[in-house]
Amino acid sequence: MRILAVDDKPLHEWWYLNAAPRGGSRAERLPLLRGQVDALPGDLEAVIALSDLQGMAPHALQDGAAALLGEVVADELAMMGEAGDLPPASRIGIVLAGDLFSNSTADERGASGDVRSVWSAFTRNFRWVVGVAGNHDTFGPARERERFFLEPGRELLDGGVVAPDGLTVGGVSYIIGRPDKLNRREQSAQLERIEAVLLQDPEVLVLHEGPDAPGTGLRGSAVIREAVEPWSRLLVICGHCHWEVPLVTLASGTQVLNVDARAVLLQRAGV
Repeated sequence: MRILAVDDKPLHEWWYLNAAPRGGSRAERLPLLRGQVDALPGDLEAVIALSDLQGMAPHALQDGAAALLGEVVADELAMMGEAGDLPPASRIGIVLAGDLFSNSTADERGASGDVRSVWSAFTRNFRWVVGVAGNHDTFGPARERERFFLEPGRELLDGGVVAPDGLTVGGVSYIIGRPDKLNRREQSAQLERIEAVLLQDPEVLVLHEGPDAPGTGLRGSAVIREAVEPWSRLLVICGHCHWEVPLVTLASGTQVLNVDARAVLLQRAGV
């Protein structure tokens, strides 16, 4: 699956509250961008990739009560499919690249917590959901987490590869950092998992912390870039560091789609 182009103008936007850098909260917009790909397998009409949905928004299906941004987006994307503005949800796959939590008042920057409700909202509405955990995502106690991901329709990846509808997707959760902190690994351990996934030759690699893009000023990990760059036909989907542009092609041809605080709808060219 090769991305041919991503539109600059959003197809849709959601207003939400996000934690401000110096305390309190501020209103921001989450854009939905449309992208074109050369091919999608089988009956799949689109893939939507998202990450870093760290905010609260009014939920139309809950009488306007505040809900996690990811829950709101999942339900409203499905409604857009019912209205004919998007393909039907039953023909859309979802890729989540992590960090889906906010505290209830959206005023704590870097809050960590349980994101099962967001995963459930996407699973309830869409064909399948695959993704990784970011450095702020939890899934309840270990036994509950295990049961949660035994349910069909969702796959949390951390060193594995799956093939929903024949699209091979690998993923590694967490970020590089001190292993005594939540959802972090030493650099060597994280790279070992990434390289083990790459050896299985997936079409798509989902990470929370992705590569940098030399010469662009776009932040990321240089060592992760060195790991993925030899795989010239690979599409990396990531978040964690916000990029002003969603798509970069590295010198080798490896594509990097950054979906930090954005959603990107990928459809076959010509649709």
